[in-house]
Amino acid sequence: MLFRSEIGVVIEGQMGLSYEEQLRLAQRAESLGFSSFYRTDHYESFPGPDDAATSDAWSVLAGLARETRTITLGTLVSPVTFRHPGNLAKVVATVQEMAGRRMHVGLGAGWHESEHRRHGLNFPPIHERAAELEEQLMIVRGLWSESDGWSFHGAHHQVVDAKFRPRPLPVPWVITGGEGSPRGMRIAAAHADEFNLTSANPAIAREKFAELDAACVSYGRDPKTLRRSVMTGMLLGASADAYERGVTQFMERIGATGDTESYMEPRRGRWLTGTPSQALPRAREFAAAGVERLLVQHFAPRDLAGLDLLAELRDALR
Repeated sequence: MLFRSEIGVVIEGQMGLSYEEQLRLAQRAESLGFSSFYRTDHYESFPGPDDAATSDAWSVLAGLARETRTITLGTLVSPVTFRHPGNLAKVVATVQEMAGRRMHVGLGAGWHESEHRRHGLNFPPIHERAAELEEQLMIVRGLWSESDGWSFHGAHHQVVDAKFRPRPLPVPWVITGGEGSPRGMRIAAAHADEFNLTSANPAIAREKFAELDAACVSYGRDPKTLRRSVMTGMLLGASADAYERGVTQFMERIGATGDTESYMEPRRGRWLTGTPSQALPRAREFAAAGVERLLVQHFAPRDLAGLDLLAELRDALR
């Protein structure tokens, strides 16, 4: 199995990036032929200092939609706590119309408590957030695709006599995921187009995807209809020295302590690290584990040339 062009770029938009910086990244990714460009959806900066500038993900994507032409855009992921399901459905449909192509919307339960407190957003316990996420998934899909007059009555939200205009065609692509909890897999089997596994090395990915297959079968869904991807970090350099400098700069940026070797040791098994040729075996291991799309977090986003190195790695997979 080869990824071909199915490597997507993910940026941590909350790490002090201006709109112009995000635009340059999206346009470079598009010019290099990457299939997709995602940004995180957070209102507080991290890792590192919590007072760096942040921006709203869907507002940024609306701008990128008008200033790019072909690359797929989306979030990984939008917390259920940030937007009412009806509002989110309208925002995504609007940005898709602006883009003139299908949007991807990653949806999750949210986890960063302080950004909720500092912005006046409710942050209930995880079991409540997960229940709200399931309702959100049912509502956005219902508003986008059910017939006029559709209604929904849940514990958290109700929709009565729906009439959603304009209907997004095609229906936006929905991604859920996480570290592979049983509930997360059940939610994906019931509601998602794609399951995105996080914090996993290739061996764990293989195990989790087998569990995902079982969750689909239990739900009555053909596992082949649920796409599976992995989100992994990237620190690449054109040479060994350039890579080491990049790791040092990243650690300084986020306030990490210790030496580079100690910091990278627990991450090397799941990130793409070193030169493109050194990172190539890890990418191939992910492909062999059943990963259909590798969504790569660009941890040095002000270094546009880093995307060139990722493109070099992608091309070597073909």
